[in-house]
Amino acid sequence: MKPADELELAEMIRAAKGPLRIVGGGTRRIGQMAGGEVLETGGLSGISLYEPGALTLVAGAGTTLAEVEAALAEGGQRLPFEVPDLRGLLGRVGASTIGGVAAANASGPRRIQAGACRDSLIGVRFVDGAGSIIKNGGRVMKNVTGYDLVKLMAGSHGSLGVMSEVAFKVLPRPEAETSLTRDGLTPAEAVTVMSRALGSPFEVTGAAYVAGQVRLRIEGMAGSVAYRLGALTKMLGGGWAVAEAAQSSALWVEVRDVAAFVGQPGAVWRISVKPSAMPQVLGIMADAQTVCDWGGGLIWARVADTGDAQAAALRGYLAQIGGHATLVRASAAVFEQVPAFHPAPTAIAALATGLRAKFDPRSILNPGVME
Repeated sequence: MKPADELELAEMIRAAKGPLRIVGGGTRRIGQMAGGEVLETGGLSGISLYEPGALTLVAGAGTTLAEVEAALAEGGQRLPFEVPDLRGLLGRVGASTIGGVAAANASGPRRIQAGACRDSLIGVRFVDGAGSIIKNGGRVMKNVTGYDLVKLMAGSHGSLGVMSEVAFKVLPRPEAETSLTRDGLTPAEAVTVMSRALGSPFEVTGAAYVAGQVRLRIEGMAGSVAYRLGALTKMLGGGWAVAEAAQSSALWVEVRDVAAFVGQPGAVWRISVKPSAMPQVLGIMADAQTVCDWGGGLIWARVADTGDAQAAALRGYLAQIGGHATLVRASAAVFEQVPAFHPAPTAIAALATGLRAKFDPRSILNPGVME
């Protein structure tokens, strides 16, 4: 099924006799594929509003990310949250859609400075599991009265409703970009350095740790970048190399897309913890290759794709210190015994079940995807 507009989408959902598998570009699905009849959102496409002066873009959920980014680039702007392209990591083909980006709350290295996808999402239209059309938010940033369904839909992976339209706040593209890199640091040293950089007044927009190398990024007006770069280098001491423009951008594409794992075998975890816990988490991941982003708060770990892929040890440790781990890539045998999403605490699980019952009373939208 491929509805051409929102009304047709609502009619299809109301008429559904069983589960529906919601598909945008098919590039961001995590875990086992949901069963049911495929419902594609690609027909709900097109940019309906783009006002560069108001920093606002509205598009159909099936609009490709490439089309959105091209329109913004022409206006000298961009999505603030640096959307990851995980097709290589997950072995997928196809074109990512802007609705899929929102449904996955896909957020890259700039999250530490600009916020996550949900922080830039200012309005949604969607159809719930009963076939009702719902609108929430708008085309400007404002305080929310009542339920903030915009934030709820971001990261729901199609389990609460099928988005038909999304509205985003956008930002100007920076005039300049420069990165500092330093090799040979231990995880503990890396966390200390990244924390100092992020706690400084120099507006660091990227802080990552890859194969013993710390990477720090500064963006903005050329004069401001030059000043902040010098001040940050002085504060952190010597031993730093400088990468500018395209060279700097390439460093962050590698981090954003977890390029180090592309084409490499193994199961892949996406681990969220407080940055100070990063060294300890790396210490319990036996023989893991890691890429750490968000100042240490996001850890990608590639491990052997056997047994439970270290799930018991990892999630058991996170239960003690706080955090969660999502299994984003693994064999069918591993996924049969390990849920992709981190098991939620009892109270949160009950709340999530209640929300799904309210928005999807027949349990037909991507059933089991987030369980």
